[in-house]
Amino acid sequence: MPKEDERGAACTYASRKSLFGAIWYNGLMKTAARSSWVTDKDLILLPSLSHDIWRGRSHPLDAIFRPKSVAIIGATEKTGSVGKALLENLTEAPFRGELYAVNPKYREIGGLDCYKSILDCPAPVSLAVIATPAPTIPQVIEDCGKAGVKGAIVISAGFKERGAEGEALEKQTLEIARRYGIRLIGPNCLGVMNTRWGLNATFAAGSALKGNVGFISQSGALCTAVLDWSRGENIGFSAFISAGSMADVGWGDLIDYLGDDPDTHSILIYMESIGDARPFLSAAREVALTKPVIVLKAGRTEAAAKAAISHTGSIAGSDDVLDAAFRRCGVLRVNEIRDLFNLTEILSKQPKPKGPRLAIVTNAGGPGVLATDALVQAGGELAVLSKQTHERLDRALPAHWSHNNPVDVLGDAGADRYAEAIEAVQSDAGVDGTLVILTPQAMTEPTLTAEVLRRAAEKSGKPLLASWMGDADVRDGRRILSKARIPDFPYPDEAARLFQYTWRYSENLKALYETPQMTRRSADVEASAAAGLKQMLEDCAQAGRTVLPEEESKRVLAAYGIPTVRTIVAHTPDEAVKAAAELGYPVVLKLHSQTITHKSDVGGVRLNLQDAAEVRAAYDAIKKGVQEKAGGGFDGVTVQPMIRTGGYELILGSSPDPQLGPVLLFGIGGKLVELFKDHAIGLPPLNPNLAVRLMEETTIYKALKGVRGERPADLALLADILVRFSRLVAEQRRIKEIEINPLLVSSQGIIALDARVVLYPKSTADSRIPKLAIRPYPSEYVTVERFGQEEVTIRPIRPEDEPLIVDFHHSLSGQSIRRRYFREVGLSERIAHERLTRVCFNDYDREIALVAEGRDSSGAAVIQAVCRLSRQPGSRGEALFSILVADAYQGKGLGKRLLSLLLKVAEGERLSRVWAYLEPDNAAIRGTCEKLGFSVVADRDNPNYLIAEYRTGRRT
Repeated sequence: MPKEDERGAACTYASRKSLFGAIWYNGLMKTAARSSWVTDKDLILLPSLSHDIWRGRSHPLDAIFRPKSVAIIGATEKTGSVGKALLENLTEAPFRGELYAVNPKYREIGGLDCYKSILDCPAPVSLAVIATPAPTIPQVIEDCGKAGVKGAIVISAGFKERGAEGEALEKQTLEIARRYGIRLIGPNCLGVMNTRWGLNATFAAGSALKGNVGFISQSGALCTAVLDWSRGENIGFSAFISAGSMADVGWGDLIDYLGDDPDTHSILIYMESIGDARPFLSAAREVALTKPVIVLKAGRTEAAAKAAISHTGSIAGSDDVLDAAFRRCGVLRVNEIRDLFNLTEILSKQPKPKGPRLAIVTNAGGPGVLATDALVQAGGELAVLSKQTHERLDRALPAHWSHNNPVDVLGDAGADRYAEAIEAVQSDAGVDGTLVILTPQAMTEPTLTAEVLRRAAEKSGKPLLASWMGDADVRDGRRILSKARIPDFPYPDEAARLFQYTWRYSENLKALYETPQMTRRSADVEASAAAGLKQMLEDCAQAGRTVLPEEESKRVLAAYGIPTVRTIVAHTPDEAVKAAAELGYPVVLKLHSQTITHKSDVGGVRLNLQDAAEVRAAYDAIKKGVQEKAGGGFDGVTVQPMIRTGGYELILGSSPDPQLGPVLLFGIGGKLVELFKDHAIGLPPLNPNLAVRLMEETTIYKALKGVRGERPADLALLADILVRFSRLVAEQRRIKEIEINPLLVSSQGIIALDARVVLYPKSTADSRIPKLAIRPYPSEYVTVERFGQEEVTIRPIRPEDEPLIVDFHHSLSGQSIRRRYFREVGLSERIAHERLTRVCFNDYDREIALVAEGRDSSGAAVIQAVCRLSRQPGSRGEALFSILVADAYQGKGLGKRLLSLLLKVAEGERLSRVWAYLEPDNAAIRGTCEKLGFSVVADRDNPNYLIAEYRTGRRT
């Protein structure tokens, strides 16, 4: 999605991206956050158009959610039929557009003229809602395409859920839809509602209430249940979507659309299968910072990878992997339907907690204990009150108060006593949020205490939750809490658990856009080494080898700079003795085998061998053990020095998940790896910050930081190794499983003592290898250019470039800033971290920004220019482009060269159309675009602008 900086034509919905508000320019509202320009001497690309103009051009899914007209294909008067229910819902809802009934059996239905075919409708149709038998759907979609329909909802079942024949029918339908540019929801769905548009294109019983929640479900039956329940609970929706099989419009499309919808404040999802994970993760990560994305995922049972060879594959259950994916993109996962809506209420009404520490104020001990248990079981912390807070509470409360957290103000507490306690804990720096529990006792003042809470909420910047237990006696108090936007729950354990959810959500968001440290350690893998390794792995696969022995596996690690213990292969006892003498005693002998991976299971490891006699005996013992326990597979031994540094044995591995691709595992290693089960799961690629967060999820991390006088391990080096390992996994796609176990970590260093690599067989085509859930750094777009005597590296932007982008903004002249924003914009605004993270953190599937990196006179890195290619949301193969060249580097041809390279990126990304808005009097940039093959024409919707358009020749 387009960002707020360095872009000439890029624009998205102002509801999500706007930072600086709007200004009046040339008689049109322009969103300053969208403003960007191309500068190469006097080349200036016009700022992007406003939200209103953008909306005037329409989003591709507007045909479904904001149609000007709807045709019900399969409309009928038959009682109890889907066609009749659809017609009734669309006519009873206050739909703003025209309705057409289509069914060759009728001439009129429910007061509407009925047409034989969509082709017979008297005016263009935006949306076709189709409820005809599955075999008829391809022809219906064909007719829709000929009629110019751009949106379709296929209610009908009978597609891939019916087996191979249905799958072929679905494929045929999708091919036709794509040929005509039709976006399609379904098949096998309930339909969609847009309450603001008066659209109820479902066969549900009634319509949803208006509200600000976008709800998406793969289960139509669950939709109807939630819809019925929501009306009783007075919960409203902006959009209510039954997604069905998601043959075309998927998770990413829907999250993107609702993320840009100003009427949607939160997105709730019931998910049965994530399907193609990458679009979901991409869209969720983009939207999560501005709107909560909360998921209830069915199927918590562990589905271990039974065919996996490595420990990693057997440990990393698919549900754990999905949790890791959700954390990575800022999605909050819940376990109950009610939690979806409760969390939406909390996040919309209260500030997000800055930590996990909860204070509990209660007038009854039992509810406080229940809340504490629920909090701790959910992974939260009970706040430790400071000495000053204790002293303040001692002065304000009776002598018999609990003197701890939970703060029991006792059963006779009135509103004043509650007020003292709440103010004391909320002002404690060690408290991140407060839960106030009230039980209606004889002296309790539920209504007055609710007023106390209301006043406290107005003063505090911390979340405040309530649990007014009971019914009639606390009803008035609950009304006050509701008006004060203080979430109130009938049971305190539920409130405590939900607080922990909000903290987890807050922490996930924080991790999304932390700027990694600028480091070259994890980026210095030589391209030649990586290419040589790729060739070696391909040669192994062609030879029919899928399991690499230890020595070759360590060579794989070494290619990416991961330290390994020196290892020598020996095929005879004499060779083993010679190797031991070369390495120096004591040594370790391990089985060398092309087929056996778990050496310990067959007695294939002998430690601490002191002399030649012990080496010979160990060689013979390993050979004998393999024959007895495995019946073969002995190819010799490896000899390596015995490491005596102490430290901790860890595991670092990767195995494939069928939906999320390669998965990383880190934790306690050694022989007891599956017994302790202290591990964390993540997705490649990692940066240093993500590597540290992965380590922090394990218990062993506390020991690595140093305990009981032990010196800490080099955690920065360990994080660097994790980053290198994740890059190895991301780049060497023929590797199916890879594992370091143990990875020995101590204060003296880090070294891989054992490793194994499993390859995909040569019969596995590249297209059958699960793709990465998160696209890695697109190094294929790195190039080196010369401008006069200066060498400039042009490469995709990285998150750690933020400091360089700050310097870039420092270098801009006042004139450049005014032309960029049409007003004076302070440096502090332009370099705010919250803003620049959105510029530097690229989801490379959605956008690619290229930076031109040169050197200043001191030899320090400096960014001279930035250009960006941003896919249009909801479109297939279209993208907006923009370029900005810093003042000091204008007039050298850099802008033109960057734009030409951007077009090569567009070709590589299989884009069909690249475009931007231009000012009519900007002759310089117009000429540059035309020289590069752009057509420049007047914008028919906005005569004050030109459109520069480039067609790549690609079909998408």
